[in-house]
Amino acid sequence: MSGDARKTAEGLSYLSGFGNEHGSEAVPGALPHGRNAPQRAPLGLYAEQLSGSAFTEPRASNRRSWLYRIRPSAAHPAFTRADNGTLRTAPFTESVPDPNRLRWNPLPEPPAGTDFLAGLWTLGGNGDAAQRTGIAVHLYHANSSMERVFSDADGELLIVPERGGLLLRTEFGLLHVEPGQVALIPRGVRFRVELLDTAPEGGRSRGARGYVCENYGAPFQLPDLGPIGANGLANARDFLAPVAAYEDVEGPVEVVNKFCGNLWTATYDHSPLDVVAWHGNHVPYIYDLHRFNVIGSISYDHPDPSIFTVLTSPSDTPGLAGVDFVVFAPRWLVGEDTFRPPYFHRNVMSEYMGLIEGAYDAKAEGFVPGGGSLHNMMSAHGPDQETFDRASTAELKPQKIDDGLAFMFETRWPVTATAQAARAEHLQRGYDDVWQGLGRHFRATD
Repeated sequence: MSGDARKTAEGLSYLSGFGNEHGSEAVPGALPHGRNAPQRAPLGLYAEQLSGSAFTEPRASNRRSWLYRIRPSAAHPAFTRADNGTLRTAPFTESVPDPNRLRWNPLPEPPAGTDFLAGLWTLGGNGDAAQRTGIAVHLYHANSSMERVFSDADGELLIVPERGGLLLRTEFGLLHVEPGQVALIPRGVRFRVELLDTAPEGGRSRGARGYVCENYGAPFQLPDLGPIGANGLANARDFLAPVAAYEDVEGPVEVVNKFCGNLWTATYDHSPLDVVAWHGNHVPYIYDLHRFNVIGSISYDHPDPSIFTVLTSPSDTPGLAGVDFVVFAPRWLVGEDTFRPPYFHRNVMSEYMGLIEGAYDAKAEGFVPGGGSLHNMMSAHGPDQETFDRASTAELKPQKIDDGLAFMFETRWPVTATAQAARAEHLQRGYDDVWQGLGRHFRATD
């Protein structure tokens, strides 16, 4: 049931500064002015506020949007429990945190008819969804568009496509997201995922595949720039919000709600994607990772990967994020007398890394698009032997890194792998071997 999405303009609109108030209407006059909830909303609509933060949080961190819709969200039947499938939620208690370095190949092909929700497969996470702390790392592999509508009360969803475009039909309008872009669905926002890549006649579609960070904590925001100054990293003007669009659909629609780790389902007699106008800052958006303004060294040494932070979810300790979303975008390397790939290190943060396209400059093989690696806190990692040998003897002329796009979910707490991830057929059992050729080169004199 894709329905008829009605709107006054095609495409997307620019957010007026990341996190600032924004608005859109699909029918002229649907958006009231001067009052959020007038005695009678325009055009016979219902006024409804969607709050993504507590009412009394500081103005700078308060998230809410006013929705002007055909029916209020309160008009629905009771929800009943549904099968969680391969979706898991914190606290992750079926396993213990593992200090070993882990790496997975891409998810296997799903059964025919698998939509985005059924195709979500939880790798692991931390924290407690009910306490609004921590994250979950999911992967998805779908070959069918959703007929149902989904919302997540546990956290916001950062969707990172790796294969196949997605059309996200949200309460706020339409978002078209392709590999190389990311989409953010705020906590509690209803949406449906439709696949954009269809099979040629007589052929078979490879479907859509990618990664999801479910953030239970504070909403993602742009990181502070500190000494970098006013410009650099992700620019607020490059985040795009949907133009208002609505479905005026009568008839049975399944709505699935994720609440405290479990899926609940109800059958509505209308589409809940019936918002005709909206304004606020609790809104979905997309961002093109190729627009990231990379900062790097122009003298020597390899800066810390924090300079690649796109979005951050702050915690109660300044600078210690619940989760950072980091992208290793195309960039120039010009450092002199410098080992240019990521250095060997151990980190108080835990890192899940995925690959969207191409290759990653710290690994020669085994790390492929759609796959991922987990290096928990203080787990030693870095380049493999082939990369180390090549980088140690390379001629250090200016070098453009433009054949890959990798990302990282970096979190302050250890990531506990789910039992299904620890036992998965696509887990690489020999991952440690990539470092075994790093032999002794020490000499008492140079």
